Amino acid sequence: MELTIRPRRLRGNEILRKMVRETRVDRSALIYPLFVEEGENIKEEIHAMPGQYRFSIDRLDEELESLQKSGVSSVLLFGIPKNKDELGSSAYAEDGIVQQAVRHIKESGAPLYIITDVCMCEYTSHGHCGMLCDGVVDNDGTLTLLQKTALSHVQAGADMVAPSDMMDGRIGAIRLILDENGYSMTPIMSYAVKYASSFYGPFREAAGSAPAFGDRKGYQMDFHNRREGLKEALLDVEEGADILMVKPAMSYLDLVREIKDATTLPLAAYSVSGEYAMVKAAAERGFIDEKKIVCEMAASAFRAGADLYISYFAKELAQYIQAGDIG
Repeated sequence: MELTIRPRRLRGNEILRKMVRETRVDRSALIYPLFVEEGENIKEEIHAMPGQYRFSIDRLDEELESLQKSGVSSVLLFGIPKNKDELGSSAYAEDGIVQQAVRHIKESGAPLYIITDVCMCEYTSHGHCGMLCDGVVDNDGTLTLLQKTALSHVQAGADMVAPSDMMDGRIGAIRLILDENGYSMTPIMSYAVKYASSFYGPFREAAGSAPAFGDRKGYQMDFHNRREGLKEALLDVEEGADILMVKPAMSYLDLVREIKDATTLPLAAYSVSGEYAMVKAAAERGFIDEKKIVCEMAASAFRAGADLYISYFAKELAQYIQAGDIG
């Protein structure tokens, strides 16, 4: 048979396959979500996320050491406070748990880039992502609380803030308050395209952030919608976001590709708790090869257009990259 074009020529051996690989994965693109909790001597495994833990400040150094050994250089901090109230005041308190954790990491000298999640759901007594007015989240009133939270994180030493609340206008509001206080060079990573997803279930156990009533569909996006995701991303670009995010990752790679094609900002994909939990559960029962699945999931996000990958498997992925299993 006379075939001029034979794609299999470039698949002949491992060296050649890596030489022509289209998608490259680097450890510097990995971000690890880290849960910090008020209290002492806490290292508590999250039941729905085996291998993930909540740490008190006095137990945090062992995890920082583990991250450095793996080669992960960036973390995304989430806080679990002791006390919650209607306005989530622990979120923006000077001695709040995230603020304490940021200061501790900076003082420890750990060479980590610190990104902080900016939202109210872990801190409000009702579990919603903003202040309530007649049982509904008050968008514009919440912006002030988000501004205070973001500013307090940066004043504590955070390198970047990442608002995840999905209030309209939040990026512009946070950009304004940071600039007014001399933090014009602090970047904002926007959870720009964040869907109301069932994949978040295990996270709500991890962060104690399940809403006490109703759901978050009034502010997180309907997962049926594609064009709305593009609209949200473009609005955040206009308001001053420096990095955009699509969340979740695995079932939303069409949006990763679309946002990548439509904007010029770096793009993150967040492989969320439900994705992690499903892999762990299937691997535990011997249904899948965990390492191979984790590598394939990460490669698919980067192939779709992600520049950054937020994953609970970040430490493992860093080791797989170093070993040449993915990259």
